[in-house]
Amino acid sequence: MANAGSGSLATILFLIMVQAALHKGAAQYPVVSQNLVTDNVSVVEGEMAIISCRVKNNDDSVIQLLNPNRQTIYFRDMRPLKDARFQLVNFSDNELRVSLSNVSLSDEGRYVCQLYTDPPQEAYADITVLIPPGNPIIEARDEVLSEGNETEMTCTAMSSKPAASIKWMKGDKELPGKPRVELTYDKMYTVTSRLTFTVSKEDDGVPVVCIVDHPAVKDFQAQKYLEVQYKPEVKIVVEFPQGLTREGENLELTCQAKGKPEPQRVNWVKVDDDVPSHAVITGSDLYIENLNKSYNGTYRCMASNSVGESFDDYILYVYDAPTTTPIPTTATTTTTTITTTLSYPEGNPDTTPSTEPAAHDSRAGEGTPRTVDHAVIGGVVAVVVFAMLCLLIVLGRYFARHKGTYFTHEAKGADDAADADTAIINAEGGHTNSDEKKEYYI
Repeated sequence: MANAGSGSLATILFLIMVQAALHKGAAQYPVVSQNLVTDNVSVVEGEMAIISCRVKNNDDSVIQLLNPNRQTIYFRDMRPLKDARFQLVNFSDNELRVSLSNVSLSDEGRYVCQLYTDPPQEAYADITVLIPPGNPIIEARDEVLSEGNETEMTCTAMSSKPAASIKWMKGDKELPGKPRVELTYDKMYTVTSRLTFTVSKEDDGVPVVCIVDHPAVKDFQAQKYLEVQYKPEVKIVVEFPQGLTREGENLELTCQAKGKPEPQRVNWVKVDDDVPSHAVITGSDLYIENLNKSYNGTYRCMASNSVGESFDDYILYVYDAPTTTPIPTTATTTTTTITTTLSYPEGNPDTTPSTEPAAHDSRAGEGTPRTVDHAVIGGVVAVVVFAMLCLLIVLGRYFARHKGTYFTHEAKGADDAADADTAIINAEGGHTNSDEKKEYYI
């Protein structure tokens, strides 16, 4: 027992002497070596760091690892330092690899890999300890907002190392915030970002997300959903008729109103006049039967809630009731018959040209001038003129076929007679042999 104790004590003394010699040589002749290789390490607090000292060309020199205070952690494969968190991972002629578990902020610093040669060679491994921030805290100045108002939110990431960065997202759109970084203690940082923006009714129910970016964590975020109140959105829907509104028909309108909170009241009015006395208003519906032109005007649906009031207008214009198509007319002369038929486009029984719109429009009607269609009138005039020309041509051909004739009897020898009586006496054969002359006229 005494011999064993003496041997162990001798071994410890030998190591101490060797370490002291190495420390002395290193302090006097430190050389940064290209033959000795190590790596910097970043590790999250509480996790494990690996420190590796590698020798490219070793001549059986001793490798050791020192902490930032230059205390020997490992001398070859022996650990003089009484810190059980350091454990030997690998030892060979070309590498000394050591693990450090449960890393804390006090472990941060520069570690030294030393190769005992003449002079000693050194390489340095910097351990950086990362401390993630706590859960981000998002706060809003207003819990319930009204459209058009401005609001403010803050997001805080506390006690991190290094300082975290914060960005804001509203839905899928990034918004700019104003960060403020504060150094607290032990190189710890607290970051606060302030966001100011104006809300609209489209923002109701949209999440505002605070995203924290830090080397120690990913997708670290907090979010808050917006609650935005807005005045009603009002829309008038024509239930009947689907086309033009004509005299004698019925009209049914529905007022659709949506808001937050829901509209408290929906009301029908007629602008600059009273609603017809026999009109029926049931909730959001307006019903008018047996329309006539005295009902023309603008009908307004109004809805309101605690935020405000909105309305929508429907302009009513009552058109004439449809009429029937007239019987075609016929014109006849003594020589020929000319039939002139005025026809109208299929599906339009009105005898008067119409300028009514093709489809019903709740904004069209009132004040629309009922002008005459000049194209239709021009067509009718052209047909009448054409018929008269045809009539003249037919009459001309008729008279041409019935020729008129007459006879003139001049006594022969009348040229030699002194007067008319003598010419008659000298005439041969009276009028029986006279030449017949014909004249024609049209």
